[in-house]
Amino acid sequence: MKILFAGCGDIGKRTGARLAPNHQCFGLKRNPQDLPDTIVPIAGDMSDAEVLQVILSEGFDVVLVTLTPEAFTEVAYRDAYLAGATALSDAISSIANRPKLVIWVSSTSVYGHCEGEWVDEQSATNPASFSGKLLLEAEQQIQALPCAHTVVRFSGIYGPGRTRMLNQISAGKGRPAVPEQWSNRIHSEDCAGVIAHLIERFDAGEIVEPLYLATDCAPVTQHVMRNWLAEQMNVDLSDEMVMQNSNRRCSNQRLLEIGYRFVFPSYQEGYLSLMAE
Repeated sequence: MKILFAGCGDIGKRTGARLAPNHQCFGLKRNPQDLPDTIVPIAGDMSDAEVLQVILSEGFDVVLVTLTPEAFTEVAYRDAYLAGATALSDAISSIANRPKLVIWVSSTSVYGHCEGEWVDEQSATNPASFSGKLLLEAEQQIQALPCAHTVVRFSGIYGPGRTRMLNQISAGKGRPAVPEQWSNRIHSEDCAGVIAHLIERFDAGEIVEPLYLATDCAPVTQHVMRNWLAEQMNVDLSDEMVMQNSNRRCSNQRLLEIGYRFVFPSYQEGYLSLMAE
């Protein structure tokens, strides 16, 4: 298949590494010079519908969109996700040779649950944060595309280059046991694994649902996770209460049912690997 990785950052490159042996991979980003040799670079702005129209007219079987805002601000999220979804929708609507499948990467921040409830693909979305609201608005544009599409909502991503939690543990920052504050995580290698699994499934003619919640198999409280990490790192923690706007447990049952097997099924395997690196 001919696959376009739009906004080809860390997750896109990891996915490309899995798919390049069997598929043609192209990477679209403003500055594509850092792409590996296995991904053909294409320079362009994901928010420019005219540029996208020209690129997509070349004919791609799958378009994977993994965008990264320049900052955690409302303007940056609007410029990345909403502008990107709008441009993609306009471009696809304007061409005859449309992609066979669009995969749009979103986030579990679109859920508004804050009392430790379980959420899955059937759960209501009622985000309170600007990021969740804009991500949901972008999702709605993708769900209206005139071609097959699926949205993948990732929980908190960690992995090489994403060590914020380990940095906080090193600084001795713990969390109290009560109230319970739930954390849902997925290693960046499993992010790539999930996407590659969906693409291979599509290539095999199997059903790809319009929505997947991608998270590991072990939601855990901040207190338990941080204490476990502190033990591995031989660090003493001081519990500090930090307000957490969202508080939910995410289910990956739909992914498990279609045969995806996690490289790192829980935070323990994932963080041990990360610390070893």
